[in-house]
Amino acid sequence: MESNANNRGRLLTAGGILSIVAGIYLTVIGVSVVVGMMLPSAVAILPSGAVRVWYQFIATSVFFPFIVFCPYYQWGIIGGCFSILGIVAIIGGISAIRRWRFGLSLAGAICALPAVILGIPAVIFVALGKREFNGGRNEDGN
Repeated sequence: MESNANNRGRLLTAGGILSIVAGIYLTVIGVSVVVGMMLPSAVAILPSGAVRVWYQFIATSVFFPFIVFCPYYQWGIIGGCFSILGIVAIIGGISAIRRWRFGLSLAGAICALPAVILGIPAVIFVALGKREFNGGRNEDGN
């Protein structure tokens, strides 16, 4: 039985780490899109156009379904939403590692879902580790 509780703690820690990594990924992509789409003249003056290629890569790999349907000015809104989701995922991942609040940890893992490969396991691991949260109670239950 002791090893089962230890494995649950490891799953919760893994879920928190996955949420943090997904949150960093989403925040970087969101900020990159906001900066790239809101300041196109700044991107144009950079040497060798490497930053422009990076934004085109982000646009085609991450936001491909939205390219046809979103006008130019809405990319800033989409990038801002991804940044906010990333920040919530980071805060939720920290909460999961510290075993602070289950609701915040689960919300952070759900906000990590746009990074599918990292987000789905984060939600599963945090949900499986629900018993590890003490909810602010003492050991005697008061």
